[in-house]
Amino acid sequence: MHQMVKSGPSRAMVLLLAAACGIVVANIYYAQPLIGEIAPAVGLGAGQASLIVTLTQIGYVVGLLVLVPLADLVENRRLVCVTIACSIPALLLAGFAQTGWEILGAGVLIGVTSVAVQMLVPLAAHLAPEHKRGAVVGNVMSGLLLGILLSRPIASAIASVTSWRAVFFISAVAMLAIMLALARNLAPRQPAVRQSYVSLLRSEFALLVTEPVLRQRAAYQAAAFGAFTLYWTAAPLLLLHAFHFHQGGIAVFALVGAAGALAAPIAGRLADAGHGDRGTILALLCVAAAFVVAGLGGALHSVVVLALAGVVLDGAVQCNLVFGQRAVYGLAPELRGRLNGMFMALFFCGGAFASAVTSPLLQGAGWPGICVLGAVMPLLALGYFFVVRARA
Repeated sequence: MHQMVKSGPSRAMVLLLAAACGIVVANIYYAQPLIGEIAPAVGLGAGQASLIVTLTQIGYVVGLLVLVPLADLVENRRLVCVTIACSIPALLLAGFAQTGWEILGAGVLIGVTSVAVQMLVPLAAHLAPEHKRGAVVGNVMSGLLLGILLSRPIASAIASVTSWRAVFFISAVAMLAIMLALARNLAPRQPAVRQSYVSLLRSEFALLVTEPVLRQRAAYQAAAFGAFTLYWTAAPLLLLHAFHFHQGGIAVFALVGAAGALAAPIAGRLADAGHGDRGTILALLCVAAAFVVAGLGGALHSVVVLALAGVVLDGAVQCNLVFGQRAVYGLAPELRGRLNGMFMALFFCGGAFASAVTSPLLQGAGWPGICVLGAVMPLLALGYFFVVRARA
């Protein structure tokens, strides 16, 4: 392990970690473009459809708070593999769900077990030397972000030729495959921390008080990720009802947004070069601008303009995430698992809020209401950013 940290992980290891992150994190997003089909199949009304996404994200927050800190206490390879293994029955439950309670319960369990990805990202940071850390994390994050962005078109494409249930069954098989690959190729890593689990959790929440950078970066990303979730939960419903798209068309639309993942490695290198603050300003401005473009696309009834908004939005949100992670990971290496868990939990609260309000907002204020809220959230974060800088 010491030699690997000195020279950095091999390209094959970075590729495996990136692939694992992408395959695991996709579980959180498969339902987003499918809620229009899942909800009526399990007896949920139109105003309740986005709860499927909301409860999955709430489960993810719970997992981040109670499972991810174990990465600072338990041998990492075993922890990752066991967590991924537990996702398999959760995915099968979603595939077989017949009632709203079953699909919502499965969503919570899928969210909880998908936090394995946030055990892998800090592990990549541990494996990399300081001067390469931003680049390595950026490359691994590009896999994670591709998983986020490709999950929607993949889910829509599978549902268009089979059914939405097949998406969860196929993912269960993929979880088994990636768990075996990690068990075989990932080197064991035993953290040096020696304390009880309760004290570990206590110290995790104490970070909110002791680490202002954590609070600030989580707030910026909560706004950006909330906007991201708002757009990608509402856009498939807009395409389904206003543009009369089928799942195949939604898959193509969502695939365009995946181009945004290409920005993550660039953001990592900019962060290594000390441009994280400037990058944050630009990223938040781009998130707001994406919703201006999205509003124009809705007014013009133009799928092309809507897709352009999705590309800008995805790239900006992913860059802001990399800038935030680079800053948070540099605070205290021995606390990296807890820092990462709290950082992710806080900003996923922004996503959970956004997904919860999507269906009622879309019904009450339409697409313009979605675009206004999506633009306001990053602008509020930007205002907070400048307040923090002025005080500093």
